[in-house]
Amino acid sequence: MSDFFANGWLDRVQIGLFNQQKTDAYRVYTDRNAWIERLGNDYLISHKDGADLAQLQADLVEWISFAGSDLQRIYGRYLARQNEERKAPDLLQGDLALPAESVVRESGLLFGIDFSAGYSVGLFLDQRANRAHLRDSPPARTLNTFSYTCSFSVVAAAAGGKTVSIDLSAKSISRGKANFTLNSLSTEGHRFLADDALEVLPRLSRKKELFDCIILDPPTFSRGAKGRKFQVEQNLGDLLHLALDLAAPRAKILLSTNCHRLDQEALLQISRHELRVAQRRAEFFFTDPLPDFPPGEGATTLWLLLD
Repeated sequence: MSDFFANGWLDRVQIGLFNQQKTDAYRVYTDRNAWIERLGNDYLISHKDGADLAQLQADLVEWISFAGSDLQRIYGRYLARQNEERKAPDLLQGDLALPAESVVRESGLLFGIDFSAGYSVGLFLDQRANRAHLRDSPPARTLNTFSYTCSFSVVAAAAGGKTVSIDLSAKSISRGKANFTLNSLSTEGHRFLADDALEVLPRLSRKKELFDCIILDPPTFSRGAKGRKFQVEQNLGDLLHLALDLAAPRAKILLSTNCHRLDQEALLQISRHELRVAQRRAEFFFTDPLPDFPPGEGATTLWLLLD
């Protein structure tokens, strides 16, 4: 079926490039009701209302044959609108007795995946270009807020930098430490804090700590340890304000969101406002689009390069 390499499916050329880059975690298909990710030899179909899951699964099996890839398991995850409705993916095809945990590669680095851990399985593929930028221009000290499983910290540490990773979930922090171990990286000299980033950042500022790179990729909505609400549309500027107090001269700040109501222009406006308030100046730049994500898909991101 030759049209598998069109109409939203990844083509053989790009698959070959990923192989050369020692990467086996990427999107293979996108349409308005679903997307499919390759995660090593496993595949995850994320689907909305209106998606034909059975047809997607059948098409995926045929595409895998055309692509020359290996298939171990296929999982399905319903993209619920409400957080409380979100659950771990269901196994659609494959051996139920196999461990739910696996490992994927991105540019030669290893990251743990766990299909039983919850709605998110361990690695946000839409941040690949931003992780690559960190690898290509490694900072000495990185502050990784809302760090999840610490993928940015792994990249920074592999390049020789020191890191501070903050996430409210102790389980995610534990998985982050495991990602260090997967890559034979010592955790010595790195700090892992299971805490509320909005509480930690002012404490770091009072201690006069400064960082060469700060990652700000908060959830669209969350509640802090004390029940405080964080809504990215209202509070992203507050988060950036706190981060600017911790930014060393010539530091870089990544501003990122999955909120579709905040586009690149909105991120620019928020950044310009907070820079004026902090009396700082910065240049702005965007990483190149990802070859496996169509325009408008994935996180919206902006890098600030401070004076």
